[in-house]
Amino acid sequence: YQLDQIKRRPFMTTVLATTPTSGGAPVLHRLSIQPLTAEAFARFGDVIESAGHTPIQINHGMTERYHALAHVDTGGAEGHALINLFHALPYELPLRLEEMERHPLGSQAFVPLQETPFIVVVAAAGDSVQPCDLQAFVTNGRQGVNYHRGVWHHSLIALESSARFIVVDRGGPGHNCDVVAIGDGSRVLLELPDAG
Repeated sequence: YQLDQIKRRPFMTTVLATTPTSGGAPVLHRLSIQPLTAEAFARFGDVIESAGHTPIQINHGMTERYHALAHVDTGGAEGHALINLFHALPYELPLRLEEMERHPLGSQAFVPLQETPFIVVVAAAGDSVQPCDLQAFVTNGRQGVNYHRGVWHHSLIALESSARFIVVDRGGPGHNCDVVAIGDGSRVLLELPDAG
């Protein structure tokens, strides 16, 4: 149901309801989940896809190489690139967003292994994340993302079924994962609009 709804309504408005930890009435924020495009995502990272790129013919014309779709940032000489396999379990919406993470020493890329859309929630690099800083995108199922160093992002939000991803990120010494609560520790509700 959720994926059909996403495909039918490419521009969706979701309501983010922030409940202050100090009590009181919820504060409502509106966040549109927009289709993932390179232009819209540029301040957060790279979109990894072949669309819009001209391939290089290699292996005597038997292979098309889509070259340099994203830069792997390993944070200098002490870092090195890691290739990982992630298996993400699906979330059900509405989903309470409580925290965001960032990788201060390098980039992190997610490339899906099957054609399944997923939701990407991000905020620009900085010391904290407020509900109004959040932006959300939905992939077309064939796109991956490469988060730039320091960009805040939610963990993988797979929908309806589990999904597998190749993940390329930084290995090496140093602390490379910061996690912060959104705002003052409030919970943010991410939901799709009613199907009607």
